[in-house]
Amino acid sequence: MDWLTDNKIPVGKAAKAVFDWMKDHLGPLFDAISVVLEAMIDGILWLLQTPHPLIIIVLFLALTWALQRSWKVCLGVLLGFLFILNQGYWEETTESLTLILSACVVCMGLGVPLGIAAAHRPRLYQAMVPVLDLMQTLPTFVYLIPAIVFFGLGMVPGLIATVIFVLPAPIRLTQLGISSTPTALLEAATAFGATPKQRLWKVELPWALPQIMAGLNQTIMLSLSMVVIAALVGANGLGVPVVRALNSVNTSLGFESGFIIVVVAILLDRMLRIGGKP
Repeated sequence: MDWLTDNKIPVGKAAKAVFDWMKDHLGPLFDAISVVLEAMIDGILWLLQTPHPLIIIVLFLALTWALQRSWKVCLGVLLGFLFILNQGYWEETTESLTLILSACVVCMGLGVPLGIAAAHRPRLYQAMVPVLDLMQTLPTFVYLIPAIVFFGLGMVPGLIATVIFVLPAPIRLTQLGISSTPTALLEAATAFGATPKQRLWKVELPWALPQIMAGLNQTIMLSLSMVVIAALVGANGLGVPVVRALNSVNTSLGFESGFIIVVVAILLDRMLRIGGKP
């Protein structure tokens, strides 16, 4: 088998050459992206950390009531946030929420239009499928390396890595929702003189709204699963105490911070669960 290994396909060298070319020729583009993302992250972080924690909790409770109309869910959200305050993880929680909200803005802003385009152009979707599979199956540590090279350390490379991992979910679910619109509805809209744009806004998007909201829910949950990975590249948040506990073999700190991540995941899931009351 030596003849096979001696003629190794230069996958790694080709990837390095591509990244080196991007670093040399696309530096201003990456700098502009970094500035925009940093501004968005700083703005969201300021909104979450400047007011008193109880004010933020009340706002989340109001959002929960508007979405779920259930006092039981609101009570659970209140108890969850009070538990976070009790454990002293409010600042880390707001930093992780900043990463999650930033990822939602980027992923939904890109994923929904790409999903719509993929639903209307089957060949485009067929070309996108291998790329989406690669984005979701490639180990996250692999694309952390170019993220660090292009954007340095901090929240921005953590956000970039999160977006790469999460983006396929809203694309796939939006494409599924749009493409599953019944033909009878589309034919009826066309018969009444609807233009393609009107069919999209008045027929396809309302029909696909549950799938799009499910994509938003998946975006939030998958982003939360990346907080520990993002901490490895300098992103602040709940992943930092987890990494610190791993490095020091601190069982108490690891379980405590890990349980906070679980609480945040449950809170966000209950707040945004499709279908209203559980």
